[in-house]
Amino acid sequence: MCGIVGLYAKEPAFGERLGAHLADMLVEMSDRGPDSAGVALYRQPAPADGLKLVLHGPEGTDWEDVRHALAEAFDPHVSLERRGSHTVVMLTAGLAALRSWLAEAQPALRLVSAGEVIEIFKEKGHPCEVVKQLTLRGLSGSHGLGHTRMATESAVTTEHSHPFSTGLDLCLVHNGSLSNHNRLRARLRKAGVEIQTDNDSEVAAGFLAWRLAEGDSLEEALERGMTELDGFYTFAIGTKEGFAVLRDPIACKHAVLAETDDWVAMATEYRAIATLPGAQEARIWEPKPGQIYAWGA
Repeated sequence: MCGIVGLYAKEPAFGERLGAHLADMLVEMSDRGPDSAGVALYRQPAPADGLKLVLHGPEGTDWEDVRHALAEAFDPHVSLERRGSHTVVMLTAGLAALRSWLAEAQPALRLVSAGEVIEIFKEKGHPCEVVKQLTLRGLSGSHGLGHTRMATESAVTTEHSHPFSTGLDLCLVHNGSLSNHNRLRARLRKAGVEIQTDNDSEVAAGFLAWRLAEGDSLEEALERGMTELDGFYTFAIGTKEGFAVLRDPIACKHAVLAETDDWVAMATEYRAIATLPGAQEARIWEPKPGQIYAWGA
């Protein structure tokens, strides 16, 4: 019953208001997912050889202390930018070393995303309130994904909210349900994939991260997923270069795609796409079962 959206700016001018457009799309999907909402935005690359993190901390976190600790441990030029309960961190460091440091020195902080351009923000609560809290409307970017959640398989918390990222600049949002996620989660953890929750969508994201690390292309990973991810779903997947959409071979979960000269969009329902400028002139179609659609990715 969740709502998912995706948006890719074909023209830089459209990307200047990417956050506002995604926010409008999420609000339209509120009644499909009133428990929580979140977005993955691809924007503002980290400096050369740098890494961008998004961290989530409990209320009362002293982020200035966190900045000093990161500066001492990794990079004296580390920068932090607050956004609601999340903080975007730019620094020079290796991801494995950062994960170890967070677990030992800052166990209350949770790593939400990592990469060169990705920023994930998500929060429990009604999507209209989450959009305001995260101040999404002022953000620009090249592309992004969004999700509104009606919790069916795990707790209503910020941690269990979507999107999920389990690899550098990789993100997945999901409408549907997987039946074999518990077995696959154990298998992925043995392969070294970091999975933080019992949510089936995080397992799907972890599966893609694992296959990409093993050398698959995104298309190969998704094709393999149609065999190994047992269930019914519509996926929207973000990468550094773009995004892709896939419905399972039975296509129980509906989805809509639309394209103009300025943008490509997907949504669980057309009413989310209808908020976009030029939607009336867009080419609109239903993605076919088991067919991968990709832009830039």
